[in-house]
Amino acid sequence: MQMVKRMFWGLLLVWGALLLFMPKEQLYFKLERELAKQGIELNENVIEERIAGLTFKGVTLYVKGIEVARADQVDLLTLLFFSQLEVKGLHMDKGLESMLPKSAERIVLMHSILSPTTISIEGKGSFGTIEGKIDLATRTLHLDFVKSGEIGMLKSQLKQGEKGWYYETGF
Repeated sequence: MQMVKRMFWGLLLVWGALLLFMPKEQLYFKLERELAKQGIELNENVIEERIAGLTFKGVTLYVKGIEVARADQVDLLTLLFFSQLEVKGLHMDKGLESMLPKSAERIVLMHSILSPTTISIEGKGSFGTIEGKIDLATRTLHLDFVKSGEIGMLKSQLKQGEKGWYYETGF
C-alpha cells in the first residue's frame, strides 16, 4: 500500500510540475504561427500567464488581413487531460452583422482525452443559447439552438429538427 501511495503522489507531483513549468506562451506563439499560414491572425493587447493556462485581453481576429471579430477576454485552461477555451464579449465586425450574429456574451469550447475526437461547444449571445459539438473524426460541426434569439440572418442556413433549429456542416 505504501508503494501505491508513493506512486500516486509521484504522478501527482509530475503532473503539477508539468502544469506549472509548461511553456504556455511559447505554445500559444507556435499556434499563432500555424494559424498565420492559413491567413488567420490574432492580435491581443495583454497576455497573462496563469498556473494552468493563459488569459488574453483585447483580442482581435483577422482573416486575410480583414478584421472579423473582437473579444474582450479569452481564457485558455489546460489540465493536460482536459482543455477549455472560453471567449467572453465577442463582437463581430459591423460589415458581417448582416451574415452573422452581432455578438456573443460567452462561447466555451471543451476537449477531454476521454473523447479525443470531439470538442463540445456552448454559447450564449444575441443568437440565443447554443449547444453543440465538433466531431474531428467525421469533420462535422453540429450546433443546436436551444433558445433562439436574433437568428433571422441565419435562418436560410438552419434546419428544423426535433429540438428546434440546428446548424450542421462539414469542413
